Amino acid sequence: MIAIIGLLVGIAVGILWHPVVPLWMEPYLPIAIVAALDAVVGGFRALIQKRFDDRIFAVSFLSNVFIAALLVFIGDQLGVGAQMSTGVVVVLAMRIFANAAAIRRSLFRA
Repeated sequence: MIAIIGLLVGIAVGILWHPVVPLWMEPYLPIAIVAALDAVVGGFRALIQKRFDDRIFAVSFLSNVFIAALLVFIGDQLGVGAQMSTGVVVVLAMRIFANAAAIRRSLFRA
């Protein structure tokens, strides 16, 4: 319940406040959002399968975002930032779809 309240407060603050993303952070923000979505979908899967642990979710959420941003940063330093971003998004999207398929199988037995 706390996570849902936090999400709603975050959305409201974003809509009302219109925060400005610093220029240096712009390449990393989309990657961080996709990594966070991966953790959220994985957490929802664990919740449905009655294996959810808030500590594991928190560590997964933070480490996914950090590792994804770090990979893109390293890619930028090596001059392959766009390719690294694409690779990270593809891998995370595959994980999101795999978790979504597991959720669908759990909920609809299909």
